[in-house]
Amino acid sequence: MCGIAGIIQSSPERNDDNKLLLKKSIQQMTDALAHRGPDGEGHWINEKANAALGHRRLSIIDLSDAGSQPMHYLNRYTIIHNGEIYNYIELREELQKNGYSFHSKTDTEVIAAAYDYWQDECVEHFDGMFSFAIWDSEDEVLFAARDRFGEKPFFYHYQDSIFTFASEMKGLWAAGIERTSNLKLLFNFITIGYTDNPDKPEETFYENIFKLPPAHRLNFYAHQNELSIDQYWEVDAEIINDKISDKDAVEQFNYLLQASVKKRLRSDVAIGSSLSGGLDSSSIVSLINPLTSFTAVFPGFERDEFKYAKLIAEKFNLQQYTTEVNESDIVNDFEKLCYHQEEPFGSASIMAQYKVYGLAKQHNIKVLLDGQGADEILAGYPKYYKWYWQELFRKLKLFRSGELKAAHQLGINEKFGFKNAIAAWFPDFASIVLERQYLLNALRQPDLSKEFVQLQSKEAYYTTPAHYNLNGVLRFNTFTHGLEELLRYADRNSMAHGREVRLPFLSHELVEFLFALPSKFKIRKGRTKWLLRESMKEKLPAEIVWRTDKVGFEPPQKKWMQHSVVQQMIQDAKAKLVEQRILKPEVLNKKIQPHDAHAAESFDWRYLSAASLFNK
Repeated sequence: MCGIAGIIQSSPERNDDNKLLLKKSIQQMTDALAHRGPDGEGHWINEKANAALGHRRLSIIDLSDAGSQPMHYLNRYTIIHNGEIYNYIELREELQKNGYSFHSKTDTEVIAAAYDYWQDECVEHFDGMFSFAIWDSEDEVLFAARDRFGEKPFFYHYQDSIFTFASEMKGLWAAGIERTSNLKLLFNFITIGYTDNPDKPEETFYENIFKLPPAHRLNFYAHQNELSIDQYWEVDAEIINDKISDKDAVEQFNYLLQASVKKRLRSDVAIGSSLSGGLDSSSIVSLINPLTSFTAVFPGFERDEFKYAKLIAEKFNLQQYTTEVNESDIVNDFEKLCYHQEEPFGSASIMAQYKVYGLAKQHNIKVLLDGQGADEILAGYPKYYKWYWQELFRKLKLFRSGELKAAHQLGINEKFGFKNAIAAWFPDFASIVLERQYLLNALRQPDLSKEFVQLQSKEAYYTTPAHYNLNGVLRFNTFTHGLEELLRYADRNSMAHGREVRLPFLSHELVEFLFALPSKFKIRKGRTKWLLRESMKEKLPAEIVWRTDKVGFEPPQKKWMQHSVVQQMIQDAKAKLVEQRILKPEVLNKKIQPHDAHAAESFDWRYLSAASLFNK
């Protein structure tokens, strides 16, 4: 896990001044990324002075100097890499059989050899989380790619024959790229909480700064000054295994998850786990049995899950460290959090995550395994009930399946009514109605200035694709809108402390298997994540496996927002947004409305977060 940065010029001025300027810029860029790689740094500029690459290193595999970057290969390629290729050992053996030799034990060198052998198709062979760039000095082409789910970031700016990129936007700002807010995306964030644009996945909260979408690769041809981007992987929605038995599904799921965990344990440093007490993180702990775990606690909060985390720690004899997160953390660390996140975030949940990774740093644990991703690929959120019920209703199976009754007997409060029936039969119509409802609600948002609404609402995007089944909405949340936002939080929070987070549920082989299963393997007998529960019922306590009250990680945000200093922070944020002509001046006289972390109407928290866009 590291930080990467680069500048490629199509028409450089070939003189010493340009080389000195490049050297200064790439140094400033890597300085801005120093937190991502505290173990070392490296820079390289080619003789023509039209390519500069920089790297900050967090040593995980091959701690020797042989793993330093930028790394040169075959006197032709220069590579910088952020992340891990978990199957690098198997790939290295395959490449050796084809005549390649290696001078280090790193996965980075394997990437370079794989690119020489397979060219652009090399990424299709990688199992991992990665963001890398390779400069081909012979063809003068920059090749870059990002992992399938977006665990590792890649931001870029392309203007005036110069292609600039970095792991974080602050690296681009350090190179002199302007920080101009994208007000269209800000409008959507304030009104409905979107932190991305499903129609344009490359868009960010800053104009002229873009992200390479997950599962995409790019080529920048310096001679022609041309940039091309394409998608290299997606789940085939047409493949559904209707014949698989429960027994075979559980066995195959266990095999793939255990294989994923085994690969993600490859490391030359100590490994721990972040443990919330939920099914997902507990499942990972049961498979890796780490010596150390880290948990955020909220004493006195009704949704505090420490008792569940403690239950797992005792069962697996873990050394459990805890960090108490409270209002003072918002007061003291909110600006740091905004600095590292760079873009707004919808709730205070990520503050607890930030503190957990800081706790891991205190105890010298560099790598943590986490359960993120399971909710999206296994249907873990309560909102997925209605999508499954609509699928069953469409197939005329809802009432005889007993799913509604089973869910309600378990205390699930989700309802199925006339609107759901219409959505089941006419999903395209329901999609249009929902999009219009989003826009109508946005236009009725009383705090926004008339000028801001008129300018932004015409281009607002409230994309709500028509979903015909549960797998459809899971694909949307996994690959288009939902998961990448959570992965952004995890990357920035972990890298703020120089920690690496690995996610076993995000093995592409496991995900392909799950999306080929019928919906009944995700929700059954009123329970979400049925397949995971079945596979863990012999490994974990029943209190963990069969919980129905787990709705996602949640801190006492409402209580925190009642703190006088936090309220003043919100008031100052609103004043900043009034100054930017985003909010009406009258909003400064309105009483602040504290809300729970995942409440749809948590506008005051969004104002607090949105104002960070205008920090200098």
